Amino acid sequence: MRRIIDVGMTVLLLCLMAYQVTGEMLHEWIGIAMTALVIVHQILNRKWYSAVFKGKYNPYRTISTAVNILLLLSFVITAFSGMSMSAHAVPFLYGISPVSFARRMHLAMSHWSFALMGLHLGLHIPVMISRMKIEGKSKTVLTAVFCGLAGIGLFLFIRSGWADYMFLRAVFAFLDYEKAGALVFLENLLMLIFWAFVGNLVAMLCKKAVRANKGKSDTQTEEKTNSKHKTAY
Repeated sequence: MRRIIDVGMTVLLLCLMAYQVTGEMLHEWIGIAMTALVIVHQILNRKWYSAVFKGKYNPYRTISTAVNILLLLSFVITAFSGMSMSAHAVPFLYGISPVSFARRMHLAMSHWSFALMGLHLGLHIPVMISRMKIEGKSKTVLTAVFCGLAGIGLFLFIRSGWADYMFLRAVFAFLDYEKAGALVFLENLLMLIFWAFVGNLVAMLCKKAVRANKGKSDTQTEEKTNSKHKTAY
């Protein structure tokens, strides 16, 4: 069920970022479906919240927790601001916040949600790869393909000017309505892969940091043990 929900949220996110393909009415209803899946996702993972203040925090857990919380907040703000401008799905909520403010927040937070979703997915890639037991040449080829797609995604992200939306430097989204729908989805997917690549890289660096700290602690323990033996001798 969790995997189905995760895949569904990813697909719906790609649809939501293709406004010029779906149109306003379908965009709103997809947003409602996305909101429902986010709520179900929180219910299925409710035990995670009870464990937030328990146990020790290493670099990976700290970053993962921060990304999860920021992603949830960005989803909430995106949904709220979207409903404030709704003309089809929930028109009775139109104007619950100033429309001009809601438009800017919706534009910024939707793109932050996209980036954070990619980071969230990327942070879990090392675990998924280890479960799939991909090694040797297959892992090398997969890594090369992943890097290549992420590079294209970075280029598209820079060219699209999404950073301007994320940092409130643009009030309106500039969309190409003449671009083929399949190409819009492909470009959005590549940009999502870029953010997943960044998340995967962060996860790998955190893993190396944990190993390095463990190696230092083991060395220190060994030195203390040898020192005690020498003293006893």
